[in-house]
Amino acid sequence: MAEDNLFSRISIDPNICFGKPCIRGHRIWVSLILDLLAGGETIETILEAYIGIEPEDVLACIAFGSQAVKDLYDKDGE
Repeated sequence: MAEDNLFSRISIDPNICFGKPCIRGHRIWVSLILDLLAGGETIETILEAYIGIEPEDVLACIAFGSQAVKDLYDKDGE
């Protein structure tokens, strides 16, 4: 799935979840999904725990986190 399509699954709205990046249509923070993955959870267990999200939503969270790190280092110089 193209990165642009993945990013369309992420929403940042100052009126929802304090403006933290969330999975579009849900109040599930990108950082929560990344923390779960870092803690050893699988995509399958996350999907079971958070009914209504799709595998592409989890992939979007990973892509978003990756881009955030790239943007951080691009700002500071490589």
